[in-house]
Amino acid sequence: MVVVFDGELWIWAARRADSWTFVSLPVEVSEEIRDLAGGLRRGFGSLRVRVTIGGSTWTTSIFPDRTRGSYVLPVKRAVRNAEALAAGDIATVTVELLDF
Repeated sequence: MVVVFDGELWIWAARRADSWTFVSLPVEVSEEIRDLAGGLRRGFGSLRVRVTIGGSTWTTSIFPDRTRGSYVLPVKRAVRNAEALAAGDIATVTVELLDF
């Protein structure tokens, strides 16, 4: 499964001092992923993905966020720097689920 969407980067309030930056997957897509994944989960309910933003591609995990009702994707500092992105910016994100 490959998903492409535009999402706003945001900082996790609980880790604001560390500037952990995320983008939320759309709720509808997250529901589809939950159905597809079934019981297949790793720590914290994570799922392995390959992500592309601009010219940067990397492998990471998405995590369920009950508050937002969707999966969230961490966007590491190296990618934010390479793509000139900061919290509040909108990025076009490609997410490919791995291990399915």
